[in-house]
Amino acid sequence: MLGFQPYETFQLLIETGGVDRTNTLLIAACDAYARRGKPTVPEMEQFEVLAARLFPTAGPQARAKGAAILGRAELLSPALERLVVENIGEDLIPFLEGAADLSDQTMLDIIARYDVPACATLASRPDLSNVVLAKLFQMNSRKVYRALAANIHITPRGAYLSALARSAQMDHLVAEALGRRDDFDAALLAPAFFDLSDAHRVKVIQAFANRTTPTAPISRTIEQLSVASGELTKALMKLFSENRRPEVTRLLAQITGLDEVRCGQIAHDVTGASLFVILRAFGSTAYDGLKVLIHATSHDSERSRTLADFATLFGAVSSESMAYLMSAWRGEVNLLELSKPQHQPFTQTSKRTPAMSPAHNPVVEQAIEALAKIGVRRAG
Repeated sequence: MLGFQPYETFQLLIETGGVDRTNTLLIAACDAYARRGKPTVPEMEQFEVLAARLFPTAGPQARAKGAAILGRAELLSPALERLVVENIGEDLIPFLEGAADLSDQTMLDIIARYDVPACATLASRPDLSNVVLAKLFQMNSRKVYRALAANIHITPRGAYLSALARSAQMDHLVAEALGRRDDFDAALLAPAFFDLSDAHRVKVIQAFANRTTPTAPISRTIEQLSVASGELTKALMKLFSENRRPEVTRLLAQITGLDEVRCGQIAHDVTGASLFVILRAFGSTAYDGLKVLIHATSHDSERSRTLADFATLFGAVSSESMAYLMSAWRGEVNLLELSKPQHQPFTQTSKRTPAMSPAHNPVVEQAIEALAKIGVRRAG
């Protein structure tokens, strides 16, 4: 069989040759099977019987070497996969990464062993069935969830969406991986906002554009202060222009109800993303809000482009939605409500209709022109 005839010769050699002979036979048989290409069903069944005899009686090194060779075969039955997994040792991860096909039973056996590195490797594979996925999502492992979050072959919906969104709140690497995906609603990353990169923070804000949100618990507090929106932006602009960020921290803590540590992060966030959320939630317009942001942020050569992006967001994102985002920071809302149809974005960007460029947006141009007259160092 497979170049070694007759098959009975193998049986005789196994029975009379001792461990050394068995080691040689195991490696030779695995090599012959791997070179065979795609075997017939009778050949595979015959080799299964042979391998089941050789592996238990061979030495540890020979078993590991034979399993590594066998793992390169074009086609393995579940029984042969099990022999590879049980004997391959340190080469298990490369095998799981490179195997063209793996049976559900093999993957479920590995998950049952709770081998976290191996399970994380499985979570990266493109061929996971719902049965296997369900078991992986039940694992309490950050490594596994990071792999699941980065696996573009897994559609985040239903229970999987909920699990990934919860994991993002506890692991910033999961949040970053989800932030890179176009098929994940970035609004669900709101609780991880301060753990995200600058670009992904803006992406979270953009995810609230043109969508209604449930009433935020913080809305009542904001309504009581909304009449003083102009005074608020004027006070913030003065404090930022004089670089009095500790006082900004105290002011934000008083009006938002967020703890001082979080308010300190907002006050020292030179990207302006978190401060934009506060300003818009309290009803600031693009003109007044940008007067604050131009003193609070540091963008150097990219200042105009970044401010233009924020000017566009002032027009696209409602005050109510930013209040909802603030409530998410405070842990007061169930973000999964945003998955309901009534809270989905009600306009979709068409591939045939390019979005309005900030350079040709009259709102942006007016805001930038007005800001240019203010001067960077003047409080106005």
